Amino acid sequence: MNKIILASASPRRSELLRKVGIVFEVLPAEGEERITCTSPQEVVSELSLQKARFTGMKLEEQAEPGVIVIGADTVVAFQGKILGKPHDKKEAFHTLQKLQGNTHQVYTGVTVLVRKENRWEEHTFYECTDVMFYPVCGDDIQKYVDSGDPLDKAGSYGIQGPWGAYVKGIHGDYNNVVGLPVARLIHEMKKIGIDLRG
Repeated sequence: MNKIILASASPRRSELLRKVGIVFEVLPAEGEERITCTSPQEVVSELSLQKARFTGMKLEEQAEPGVIVIGADTVVAFQGKILGKPHDKKEAFHTLQKLQGNTHQVYTGVTVLVRKENRWEEHTFYECTDVMFYPVCGDDIQKYVDSGDPLDKAGSYGIQGPWGAYVKGIHGDYNNVVGLPVARLIHEMKKIGIDLRG
């Protein structure tokens, strides 16, 4: 069975992998990320590759053939513009005010490194999910912001938390919005002959 390493400290990504029966270890990526593109799909693909490579470099000397590293990056975009994590409550409020009553996109880029003898073979893809919110009044947005929940989240919300009460619908993979499109990940790996669940 392949040894699988998740290059992310995200508890949500770990939970998603565990739920589908993937056994893995966590070794978070450490390094300075550089963005050289602007479109959301290119940004998440680029950042997932960098994260996977950072962890791959840590393992370089001890990585046996067959070792797998999974890197991922998720962004929220509205009208083609990436909405990052809010700097403060004011920014979180304004972000959610823009998103309420509208449809936006969540992109996750995934890079899988597979160790082949003395090199890493790289596989990168991205997934996009449309998310629609009901209209939300200012008081309800402020209550959510005051809870502190949006402050560490891209787009200022977590779909699996209290803000999920305002989700009108999604088009695409729900798990992608949480942070990792695990079904697509399993499918992509099976195409190259790897069963992540052993």
